Amino acid sequence: MNALHADAGPTPPPVLEMRALEREFTRKPVLAERLLGLLGRQIDIPVLKAVRSVDLSVHEGEVLGLVGESGCGKSTLGRMLTGITSPSRGELDYNGKPVTELSGQALRDFTLDVQMIFQDPYASLNPRQKVGDILAEPLRVHRITRSETETRKRVDEALREVGLDVSYRDRYPHQFSGGQRQRIGIARALIVEPRFLVCDEPIAALDVSIQAQVINLFLDLRRRRNLTYLFISHDLSVVRHIADRVAIMYLGQIVELAPAARLFAEPAHPYTRTLLEQIPSVRNRKRKFHAVKGEIPSPLKPPSGCAFHPRCAFATDRCRAEAPLPRDLTETHRVSCHLFDNN
Repeated sequence: MNALHADAGPTPPPVLEMRALEREFTRKPVLAERLLGLLGRQIDIPVLKAVRSVDLSVHEGEVLGLVGESGCGKSTLGRMLTGITSPSRGELDYNGKPVTELSGQALRDFTLDVQMIFQDPYASLNPRQKVGDILAEPLRVHRITRSETETRKRVDEALREVGLDVSYRDRYPHQFSGGQRQRIGIARALIVEPRFLVCDEPIAALDVSIQAQVINLFLDLRRRRNLTYLFISHDLSVVRHIADRVAIMYLGQIVELAPAARLFAEPAHPYTRTLLEQIPSVRNRKRKFHAVKGEIPSPLKPPSGCAFHPRCAFATDRCRAEAPLPRDLTETHRVSCHLFDNN
């Protein structure tokens, strides 16, 4: 077991650190709304709060699992870490420096060091480009290689590293299976020698028979390259095998954070417990499994108080009125739930 699974011990420095990170989306007013605005009428345009006040650090060499239901803001958070999406508020530090203050070589380092692997291998590759050109494009754009010979060599090395034949560089994406396309996506991220990979549901679109192969590839790459991962998934059974720490996200907020071993052995938040109860087990073969009670509320109109209270069996009047603050159960285990208030 990796040392980071332990509930104590030295912690490596954070590669990326988020403080009160938020992201909101809103639409532009339509013509009628603009006209009403010109007439002095107040226009109420809905605001979607995708990520709400997230405090989280990802440490060098670890795999941090980010788990939650679809629509909870996981992918938006991952895109903010790579710079694809800008935060609405809050701070994001890379190697101790705010990303918004990076410039020159420091900004180039961040751009290359933090790469993303997307969920859908069918949509993330340009169907009009051959695989060799897809992999060579970042090398050319960032002027990493000095000649086409060097570029071709790097492309061949990237293909071999993810378990693909070098002859595949002359084929188009539609000529590959889903698992092979995802390996091409991984090779594209690796070719610029990153330190940090944001893996956004990287196996969700793959056949079950292929998922284990891709997970083993991630583990092997981590060992050989000392990579750091943010591994986004809705499947706790997958995260259990790859993550050192696990963050549970609900409606844009982190409701629980703990080392993987502790979280699976002693889950604290009612939402975490409910998710864990849905994992199939040989010991519970006769048990009927049900989805989490109710549906995740709309981020356009989040509930008052604790966002989980409409679906929580332990909800009280306080939960409906007051949002819980994060509480430290141990030095490495944090939860946001009134059940653990000292008062």
